[in-house]
Amino acid sequence: MKIFDSHTHLNDDHLYPQAGEYFKHANKLGVVKLCNVGSNEKLNWLSLDLAHKYHNMYSIIGWHPEDSIYYNDAQEKVLIKQLEEEPVVAVGEIGLDYYQTTSPRHIQKKVFRRQIQIAKDFHLPISVHNQDAFEDTYTILKEEGVSDIRGVMHSFNGDPEWLKKFLDLGMYVSYSGVASFKKTREVHASVRQTPLDSMLVETDAPYLAPEPLRGTQNEPANTLYTVEAVARFRDTNPDEIAQHTYNNALKLFGIED
Repeated sequence: MKIFDSHTHLNDDHLYPQAGEYFKHANKLGVVKLCNVGSNEKLNWLSLDLAHKYHNMYSIIGWHPEDSIYYNDAQEKVLIKQLEEEPVVAVGEIGLDYYQTTSPRHIQKKVFRRQIQIAKDFHLPISVHNQDAFEDTYTILKEEGVSDIRGVMHSFNGDPEWLKKFLDLGMYVSYSGVASFKKTREVHASVRQTPLDSMLVETDAPYLAPEPLRGTQNEPANTLYTVEAVARFRDTNPDEIAQHTYNNALKLFGIED
């Protein structure tokens, strides 16, 4: 079994000092490739640093909506420089977050739209953060023509109705530990209805540890438990989920195995 953790944060302060050890542990559980996702200048550089140090680690570079208040012309120049590095495979995580954030919504929307345009300039897919902002996220993706570059709805937590809307835009959908939680029934329904050729898996470590480790610090190795949860809800075996999500990540991010 080979698993691709499509969205993690070994560049986070809590994980970065032992990133190599976390990756070794992940490899033992079949998690052989991962994307470290940035959210501001510092975390973008740390993602790139890890990608340069470790084979099979890739970078997703962008400005998180919570950090969008600090995005300006100078930071955009740095972002452009970072996106020119190898191996950057996507722009992210970008999007909207309407849950207890200090960044005003109009700024989030402006920075989100701008980064979609930058992704188009670089011919890169996007990794989208959506927290309590389904309507506006969908509207912006549709208006900006995301189908030209495609992307992934990171840690998808919507119902089947929203699932269909984002799939119709050509987006992939990635499931995190949230899909394993006992009370997230709308997400379980979406898991069952997601086409296998449109699905990814992730940890979002150090956040959202899956069952049976919920409440602990998450790490890339735990992608295995999300794979197993998805397989249970679809009444199939984990090997099938691992294979499809692994191949989908390679395709979306333009990675040769």
